[in-house]
Amino acid sequence: MRYTPNFSHFNSLFDLVSYFNSEKKCERFISVNRWGDDVVCPYCGHHHCYTRTDGRFKCRVCNSNFSCKVGTIFDNTKIPLLKWFMAMYLISCHKKGISSVQLATDINVSQKSAWHILQKIRILFQQDDSVALEGEVECDEMYLGGRETNKHQSRRTEGTQGRSTKTKTPIFGMVERFGNARVIKVSDTKASTLRPIIEQFVADGSHIFTDEYQAYNGLGEKYIHSVIQHGVKEYSKDGITTNSIEGFWAHFKRMVFGTYHFVSTKYLQRYIDEAVYRWNTQIDGEGDRFTTMLNNVIGLCTYEQVKMVA
Repeated sequence: MRYTPNFSHFNSLFDLVSYFNSEKKCERFISVNRWGDDVVCPYCGHHHCYTRTDGRFKCRVCNSNFSCKVGTIFDNTKIPLLKWFMAMYLISCHKKGISSVQLATDINVSQKSAWHILQKIRILFQQDDSVALEGEVECDEMYLGGRETNKHQSRRTEGTQGRSTKTKTPIFGMVERFGNARVIKVSDTKASTLRPIIEQFVADGSHIFTDEYQAYNGLGEKYIHSVIQHGVKEYSKDGITTNSIEGFWAHFKRMVFGTYHFVSTKYLQRYIDEAVYRWNTQIDGEGDRFTTMLNNVIGLCTYEQVKMVA
């Protein structure tokens, strides 16, 4: 029987360090959280395993030796588990995220190691495709990058204004009023791209609020569709507004520009997932967020996955 931890009583990093005061306690916690009292071989799936004198496990069926870290984001790491737990707690309690440079200082590792730790932790933030938004849902798109004003004239790209994606990456977001968000990096903001995403992640019959962008035309066929006319400087009228999704964009921009300063397109979805996780758990305490991450930690995460384009 697997044990489900709850660290909602953690109010500070000191509480975490005091509780996980040794590497053996960290390893014991992962083992109990993962298997309970019945260790399962990650290679053959049998339960016939015993504990070796060095704390690792051995399967009596396939003779494999393994530790509690195999098949988790901690697999093959040489960094102490306490530092991993500290990193998870720090990223959960910083409202605008934490940079690899700052994390490296906080837990005393190299910046490169801190970067890899953060990238692996962000895999725990992947959005759940099975959860649909419902009720009142606001939809909007934004563009990241593409600033040409600070470039020399010879290096500027022509025709990047408006919704051009020559030098900008489009992002599409959907936010329930007083609820969860779903945000995705997209290739463009055409109706043929956005409409299937809305139909996949917004329940039929929901009330959708958008601006007057033409890609949203026709949503009234499956949804109640209300439009706010931003073009004539309307931002709120009779309850019709997109202020919730605009609030998410403001939070996301503060995280990207205020903390990370630059985010490559290759890893952009990871940072989006982090922002969505923080938005969806904004009423939770730091201890609750840390608990959620620990419950999600069981799952293979290799170096190849970290380097993979999101």
